[in-house]
Amino acid sequence: MYDIVIAGAGPSGSSLARLLDSRYRVLVIDRRNLSDTSGFKKIKSCGGLISPDAQRELARQGLGVPHSVLTGPQIFTVRTIDIDNDIERYYQRHYINIVREKFDRWLFSLIPEKTERMCSCTIKNIRDEGDSVTIELSDGGARKEIRTKYLVGADGAGSIVRKHIDAPRSPEKYISIQELFMSSSELPYFSAIFDSTVSDFYSWTIPKGNEVIVGAALRPGRDAHDRFKELKEKLSFRGFDLSKSISREGAHIFRTTDTSQINTGTSNVFLTGEAAGFISPSSAEGFSYALKSSLCLASAFSKGGDIQGFYSRKCCMLKNNIFIKNFKSPAMYNLTFRKIIMKSGLFSMEVMGS
Repeated sequence: MYDIVIAGAGPSGSSLARLLDSRYRVLVIDRRNLSDTSGFKKIKSCGGLISPDAQRELARQGLGVPHSVLTGPQIFTVRTIDIDNDIERYYQRHYINIVREKFDRWLFSLIPEKTERMCSCTIKNIRDEGDSVTIELSDGGARKEIRTKYLVGADGAGSIVRKHIDAPRSPEKYISIQELFMSSSELPYFSAIFDSTVSDFYSWTIPKGNEVIVGAALRPGRDAHDRFKELKEKLSFRGFDLSKSISREGAHIFRTTDTSQINTGTSNVFLTGEAAGFISPSSAEGFSYALKSSLCLASAFSKGGDIQGFYSRKCCMLKNNIFIKNFKSPAMYNLTFRKIIMKSGLFSMEVMGS
């Protein structure tokens, strides 16, 4: 029997496994094969930008992103395109541009050798056994059962662990669609696009060397793909070359519009990262929350006693941060407020050749 099983080896799960006290017997499960490039089947639908908040947390945890994880260009500019109000502005902001698959592999490689790993596995069922949890797995088609004292869901917006605890309120769920295109020129900026006919959230373009990602966070529905097509048509009209599509991917993402939607778990089942609802309601940035919440949970396990109570208290500052971002969101997502701010040119800058 394990002390802790972590479901999901993204930034939150791998970070938690790295930070846990060595006295615990720990198992990390992921449906991807993060230790073997030939077995990597599932690509995470993610823009692959490390925000200033996430950079600060990486620094605080003594980590530096290796060169092998980076891609170009490094981004110092956000091109904000307000299609509703027909306004464009440029703002200075520094993101580290990465390849998400390589970032996940790097974090996975930092997990201590003592920690056990099961890749290419999917969780089929979870059963509470009083003082333990039984997990039914599919491992390469073979059925297995494992037991653990504590289970941690670090498995994102589609968290099977969150479904198991039957959380009373969940964040709003969106569909993230991303399409990769060949680019005729290396774009030096990340674009944030606002168009209420496409989404009540936002869309984006992110350069990746001689390629560019076009993405959107969309309300689920049969017309989601039609709205994504509409976005591409509007971007083509604005000068983006989207003639050579390479690949397309999608995933569910959370948007936590109320802190009551955040759930850190129960007495022996814990949620961290996006599975708990820790994700920016204004930008869908999740790396910083994954790193911070995993550190909070590792500290709670280190302390012992009422682990869930301590973890929930440690996460108060994350909940407050999300509350503040929801309070500020109308400035971004209300058409009138956004028009006033962008028209004023406050904090914007002129970019040569734009």
